[in-house]
Amino acid sequence: MAFETMHVDAEGPILWITLDRPEAMNAYTAQMGAELAAAFHQADADDAIRVVVLTAKGRVFCAGADVSAGAGSFDTESGEGAKNFGSRTSGRDSDFISAIANCRKPSIVAFNGSAAGVGLTLTLPCDIRIAAETAKFGFVFARRGLVPEAGSAWYLPQIVGLSQALHWCLTGALFPASEALAKGLVSETCPAEKLEHRARTLALEIAANTSPVAVALTRRMLWNFVNDADASGALGIDATLNIALGKTPDVHEGVAAFLEKRAPAFPSRVSSDMPATEGWWKNRAS
Repeated sequence: MAFETMHVDAEGPILWITLDRPEAMNAYTAQMGAELAAAFHQADADDAIRVVVLTAKGRVFCAGADVSAGAGSFDTESGEGAKNFGSRTSGRDSDFISAIANCRKPSIVAFNGSAAGVGLTLTLPCDIRIAAETAKFGFVFARRGLVPEAGSAWYLPQIVGLSQALHWCLTGALFPASEALAKGLVSETCPAEKLEHRARTLALEIAANTSPVAVALTRRMLWNFVNDADASGALGIDATLNIALGKTPDVHEGVAAFLEKRAPAFPSRVSSDMPATEGWWKNRAS
């Protein structure tokens, strides 16, 4: 796929996805959604890619939906809404949410600047979010007469809790990176000029030290069981998986590297060496 709204570049084990509509504050369009889905599918299929980093060019990460058409920007029966966001029958294109959620590679969001609306909710299925100290955030839907989308009515309470999710969504107010950090929406903040370096360091820490199969299974487990009422679901699979993994080359290599005090070189690949997981894993956002 030709990417027009973003750059998609491999740097060793990292796939960098950089939103690139700075003249429009990287505002979301249906084309951007389709390209995001394609980029995450590309990462999932490529064993050489271990981590995805999603960031943006310019001073804003993503200002939300493209409302350059004016008051009719969300009208899917007339005006520009149908072109950008689908129709009443087809709905908004959410394939990118499924692609992010079900990608077997961990994802890091590096908020180079502010994010609002879908520009923020599209990052919620990602695994790690870090931000420039100057970034601001807003779940502004109610202020536009809309409701939270991109599955955020589920994702946001899982990440920050129901009370905080209600506070942010019902007020629609902007809040600073310091508040996002305090409430758990992002896990780190840093000066803007150090953000890219920090994202790269995190990505390389994962790529250099962890088994790709173990990471893929771990993120599946954590997301899959987050909403369970008790630990029985996790207890029902973790021992089974570890027994299956215990005989694999990755576990042998991980233990040997630890004992020999050296960096591991895990041979297994998610494309061919994932253990059977039927019965407990359901695709998210499918």
